[in-house]
Amino acid sequence: MLDKDVEYAGFWARVGASLIDIVIMLTATYPILWLFYRGDWDRIFATGLSEQPQILWVDILVNYILPFLYTIIVWLLWSASPGKILLGMKIVDAETGQNLDLKQSIIRYVGYFPAMMVMMIGIIWIAFDKRKQGWHDKMANTVVIRSSD
Repeated sequence: MLDKDVEYAGFWARVGASLIDIVIMLTATYPILWLFYRGDWDRIFATGLSEQPQILWVDILVNYILPFLYTIIVWLLWSASPGKILLGMKIVDAETGQNLDLKQSIIRYVGYFPAMMVMMIGIIWIAFDKRKQGWHDKMANTVVIRSSD
């Protein structure tokens, strides 16, 4: 059972952790795209201005599959993303306080899409929820707590 006096991580702390994670992800993916597209920034940013066409499988791999795998793996290994670790947070099961399992990790990741669909309402929800859960947290039955580890 999750301890009653647990401190839930708030909206702005989670935004900060997300910004750190975005920088890490961009630092990892842009060099891959740079090497594959030979430095053609118009293709890397998919501006449509390059004389060379985008290569769909590369874009899907680098922009969707690798981030999905990376995120699921770090959640399973550390129960947090690097940004959350740096800011002293942890993602746990909302009922037991245990680490995430594979099913929860996948549901939580997929849950970001509906949470962000309409003006980020499902993410902003964190600021107003008593347990600081976004829609993705509610779907996966998870909470983000302050960690003493």
